[in-house]
Amino acid sequence: MRSTNNSFADDGSAWDGSRKNYQPRRALRIDADSPSRLLRSAQGGRCDFCGNRVEWYQRPSSTPVPLHPEELPAGTVPAGERWHVSSGAAHAGHDGSAWCRVRHHAVCPAGPAGNRSPLLAETRRALGLTSRRLQNAGLFTPRPEMESAPAPPCLPVRPVVCLLYTRYLAPGPLEHLQCVAHTRTRRRCPLPVQDPGALPGMWRLEPADPLLSPGGGRLPIAQEVMAVYDLTGLPYAEQLRWHKQRCSTHADIGEAADHARTEWEPFDRARHRPYVCDRLPDP
Repeated sequence: MRSTNNSFADDGSAWDGSRKNYQPRRALRIDADSPSRLLRSAQGGRCDFCGNRVEWYQRPSSTPVPLHPEELPAGTVPAGERWHVSSGAAHAGHDGSAWCRVRHHAVCPAGPAGNRSPLLAETRRALGLTSRRLQNAGLFTPRPEMESAPAPPCLPVRPVVCLLYTRYLAPGPLEHLQCVAHTRTRRRCPLPVQDPGALPGMWRLEPADPLLSPGGGRLPIAQEVMAVYDLTGLPYAEQLRWHKQRCSTHADIGEAADHARTEWEPFDRARHRPYVCDRLPDP
């Protein structure tokens, strides 16, 4: 009997050239019923004010929240400060276990001391020592205190507008929002959408999370307010004109085509955080 020299046996391949014992890589995917849209929860980061580690989670409403990375005994944490993580999402409240999580704001040494429980106060002191070591080593520079200096004028570069009960991010200042209608001269209409003779909207300070309410099981935190130009009090036709980005002249001309696409962008707090203002614009 004559032996056959099989060159595939040496390199781990089968007779047909395919690899032996090969396991294809699994692709990460998100289930349709998953409350979090992140491929990985507990995204690591550091606080901008104290430099300590935080873990970013998403709430069921997809809004981010920073949690202290360590679990604490639930019995030593006030009921209003307890958080728990379920299915990769952070939920305010207690899940009945012996341990719980807390928001980083509850133990951040850069924030006001306040009246904290003994455990939270001790955790805050430990984080304060870590923050001081990071500063002495030159690894962290805290944000400058803005309370001592006069606050700069609040002029939103891209205001958040609420119309038709939906929040949108404007492409620029509202007075520069241009009509998108196609004129007879085959050009874009130069008129602004904001008409001085029409009913104006109203600037309001609203929760950054629209589902945030004192009775909704979440904490009414002062840092989660934002300036919103509210148009929901206007008539439906006027809100529709804003949504179509039309001036008052082209609002009722149905046959006029659009010279350009509307520039509204659905507001996403995680992605549009640099444009969020926590106080009303100066008059």
